[in-house]
Amino acid sequence: MTNPLQLLFETINQVKDETELRSSLAPKIGEYFIAKRVGIFFFDQLLADPKLQKVLKVVLSVEHNPVARYLAERHTPVHEGLVTSPKTWAILCPRPDHWHVMAGPIIDRGQLVGAVGCTRDKSMFAFDTQNLADLSAICLHLSVWTATVRFTQIATPKELQQQPLNPNCLTPRELQVAELVALGRTNAEIGNALWITENSVKQALKRMFRKLEVSSRAEMVAKLYSIQHQLPSTALSPLITHP
Repeated sequence: MTNPLQLLFETINQVKDETELRSSLAPKIGEYFIAKRVGIFFFDQLLADPKLQKVLKVVLSVEHNPVARYLAERHTPVHEGLVTSPKTWAILCPRPDHWHVMAGPIIDRGQLVGAVGCTRDKSMFAFDTQNLADLSAICLHLSVWTATVRFTQIATPKELQQQPLNPNCLTPRELQVAELVALGRTNAEIGNALWITENSVKQALKRMFRKLEVSSRAEMVAKLYSIQHQLPSTALSPLITHP
């Protein structure tokens, strides 16, 4: 039986543009997290709409919104319970359908370019650490998808025709690490799965970043995903099942 989280990854892999991403993926994320409301936002598009600018200056303000501040500073999923008390949150966001809020980042080349937001109303239970872990995995795949799609939109024909990186630059163990990174696993979880220390995972990631000339997990997975689609199916077996 397919893991529901894997189905979300597959949906991300299949969509063609940001409009389809919101219409196809957002409802499924809402179902997965049992959320009252869910949205996938790209900031450049929202800020380009004059009707939304005033609202977004408050919603995305790191001064007024502690969730937005946490997201902007750490590039990691957050729910309101991590950054403020229920009493303070009720004052900051009195809407009954936003009583519980969880948000995760969409990253492109090290920049926060968008977010995934989920809300629950007062009668529902709060988001927990497992929800944050799952949203982290979803956001990693969204970041890879965004980086890949936006690169193809701005890249020159010469850049698109460049020879792909040879996957043999990574060892079999490093490819195993990459597979688990693509699933959103933390360093500790990767270490437990591969029977190595968390520090060994950190050192492996440093080597992999250097070999692939990337600076983040999302960039690394995006690059390996790109290689997968340009080489024979046997070239990157660990990432074939979990793009």
